[in-house]
Amino acid sequence: MTGAAPLLEAADLDVFYGHAQALHGVSFAVGDGETVALIGANGAGKSTLLSTIAGAMHPATGAIRWEGGDITRVPDYRRVALGISLTPEGRRLFPSLTVAENLQVGAVSKRTGEWSLDRVYEVFPIVARLRDRATGALSGGERQAVAIARSLMSNPRLLLLDEVSLGLAPVIVEELYESLHAVMGQGTSIVLVEQDLERAMSVCNRLYCILEGRIVLSGRPGEVTREQVIGAYFGTTETLASRGGHP
Repeated sequence: MTGAAPLLEAADLDVFYGHAQALHGVSFAVGDGETVALIGANGAGKSTLLSTIAGAMHPATGAIRWEGGDITRVPDYRRVALGISLTPEGRRLFPSLTVAENLQVGAVSKRTGEWSLDRVYEVFPIVARLRDRATGALSGGERQAVAIARSLMSNPRLLLLDEVSLGLAPVIVEELYESLHAVMGQGTSIVLVEQDLERAMSVCNRLYCILEGRIVLSGRPGEVTREQVIGAYFGTTETLASRGGHP
């Protein structure tokens, strides 16, 4: 980021599932209008970090700040009202409702902004084509598009996307990212968890690699090499030592 204060900042987060520690001293920031990628293997702590930012989980220690104000103990529904929206892995749509009805559920926070049904249909043609279909009858890629569109209906300033392309057909992934480019272009901040390393590095302004609940590598795509990112992903001693991390 530049010298501007971050939109969201997490400092020294320790997060637990019962007695098992999932995040260890994680510090993380997102600038206004920035796209940040979280990269790491399954179980590394990426989804836990998103859930903690969204307020679905709370850290044992550490702080989360939104526009400089402490929101560490603010509940998730109030974070939606502030402008933080999570699209979780698994989508969590209402299968008996139509696509249009699911989108209307996403607007319940009544935040003002440019995202409306018409705007969502414009940016996500796949969602427009499905508007009258029950979501329970959709494919995985179609449900993912609807889930992202539903999150946008809350007019977020920060959109948290968990496992954007996991398990989806390449043609669907391509269409999703075309739509996301339009979202990025209008200034919405995005944090995306993405298994496709090449795609993540091509769209993000900065990236963080997480290994066993710790940030072991961070930087802009032009500052870190693909080899360094792969090394951080798999936890090779050489890469972590070169960045000051710990295997």
